[in-house]
Amino acid sequence: MTKNIEFRGTSLHKVWLNRYPTSVPPEISPDRYGSLIDLFEHAALRYAGQTAFINMGQSLSFQQLETRSRAFAAYLQQGLGLKKGDRVALMMPNLLQYPIALFGVLRAGMIVVNVNPLYTPRELEHQLKDSGAKAIVIVANFAHTLETVMDNTEVKHVILTHLGDQLSMIKGTLVNFVVKHIKKMVPAYHLPGAISFRQVMQSGLRMKYVKPHIVNDDLAFLQYTGGTTGVAKGAMLTHRNMQANLEQTKATYGSLLKAGKETVVTALPLYHIFALTVNCLLFIELGGANLLITNPRDIPGLVKELSKCRFTAITGVNTLFNALLNDKGFNRLDFSSLSLSAGGGMAIQKAVAERWEKLTGHYLLEGYGMTECSPLVSVNPYDIACHNGSIGLPVPSTDIMLVDDAGDETAPGEPGELCIKGPQVMLGYWQRQDATDEVLKNGWLRSGDIVTVDDEGFLRIVDRKKDMILVSGFNVYPNEIEDVLMLNAKVGEAAAIGVPGDAAGETVKIYVVKKDASLTADELIAHCKKHLTGYKIPKIVEFRAELPKTNVGKILRRQLREEAIGSSQPSG
Repeated sequence: MTKNIEFRGTSLHKVWLNRYPTSVPPEISPDRYGSLIDLFEHAALRYAGQTAFINMGQSLSFQQLETRSRAFAAYLQQGLGLKKGDRVALMMPNLLQYPIALFGVLRAGMIVVNVNPLYTPRELEHQLKDSGAKAIVIVANFAHTLETVMDNTEVKHVILTHLGDQLSMIKGTLVNFVVKHIKKMVPAYHLPGAISFRQVMQSGLRMKYVKPHIVNDDLAFLQYTGGTTGVAKGAMLTHRNMQANLEQTKATYGSLLKAGKETVVTALPLYHIFALTVNCLLFIELGGANLLITNPRDIPGLVKELSKCRFTAITGVNTLFNALLNDKGFNRLDFSSLSLSAGGGMAIQKAVAERWEKLTGHYLLEGYGMTECSPLVSVNPYDIACHNGSIGLPVPSTDIMLVDDAGDETAPGEPGELCIKGPQVMLGYWQRQDATDEVLKNGWLRSGDIVTVDDEGFLRIVDRKKDMILVSGFNVYPNEIEDVLMLNAKVGEAAAIGVPGDAAGETVKIYVVKKDASLTADELIAHCKKHLTGYKIPKIVEFRAELPKTNVGKILRRQLREEAIGSSQPSG
């Protein structure tokens, strides 16, 4: 029996049980509720008087969320005449309007299409056309983008909201005035026939809501992914997929969290699958409060919000944690109530994890996920001794396998492409059978990520296949180089890519954001020589004020690679 088989499924569960007996999660049932609608209604009834969401100083209770989402659902059904299975796009940052619309769409029996508000017209048009969305809820700040593409889509109904629409009347009016007239954050747009979010709420309260017949195998989300590697594809996630991953997350970290007592910091956008599942759905089911951060890039503003509440959990990506650690105000906060710090979306660098533990007294628990897996695949046990550089152990009811390019299982100890099987794995890509067939084979999802499995069953991500650098026939993985760079106290952020080289194949190039202005290229090369073997040492160093990132803070190596290759091409 090979090591890969040995560490699959229930066998891997036993590894966790033997090694971490206090934190071993049980196997899960993905059908504890009949649908996400039932889950939400159960939580709304149980925690009616408690706070569900907080944004800009305004709180929304579970009872208020139930009432308003029901009104929103009724309006979709009666006011717009939409039917079960219709797609409704949500294009907004973290605002109170988002959970109202989210649960309203689900409760109407429709499918949520989450859209990044920062999309370009080309990206937005593709997603709306591909999904066939018939309605969209959009913040006025981005309405000009919709205006340019709407005629090329099937969208018939636009629900328009402003940042302050769910705040108190006085505060909301003030916020909307400042955003539009003082900060000039709302470009001119023309969307005749658009309905205001406030009008939807007022009308929906007078309309009859009809609870649809929804089963767990029905689609809940079209969650688009692949935008950084090509044309975005809609991962079809069912009510069962999402509930399974919620249960897997809860089984893993549930003993750290107390029902009805938690406040989670939600700086990652809820339209992103990580925050959608781990922050929104999990803490709804637990009766916790979500502190919604509308603009997480405003670190001083984020820290100010954190200073106002005793948060018990926080999620994020490496770049967010790094930025917080570099903020003096954050370093002065009270972390005595914090019990869960979870990172994902990209590798958590060792230097960041160690600084986080030193400051907060809690481990920064790294996990791994994919949009196609709703998203959680593996996590580190919460009582792990320290940051071990791994992405943990597969979550309950999840099998893993490592394969080579031919699809054959790799030999024990050898890296291979991570394949996943479990109740959280998507049905496939929306209207893309060809793309589905490429990644789903006999129930196994091919992740595109190269990993290793150690003797204890811990997964270690080596890198994405497409990001691997080939130097003199040797594989060089950017994550390893970036981790080494971040060990230098003068480095703020770093990225490594491969660029065309000489006979050696590719050359390693690094991009660095300085934390200390005195940092030099020679100093960095000398630092790398202490930690890396010869062929891994960067040959080219470029300093930048900032690195390109996705909307959730993942560094875009692809963009850096395209820029580097483009600049090396002869002109004319």
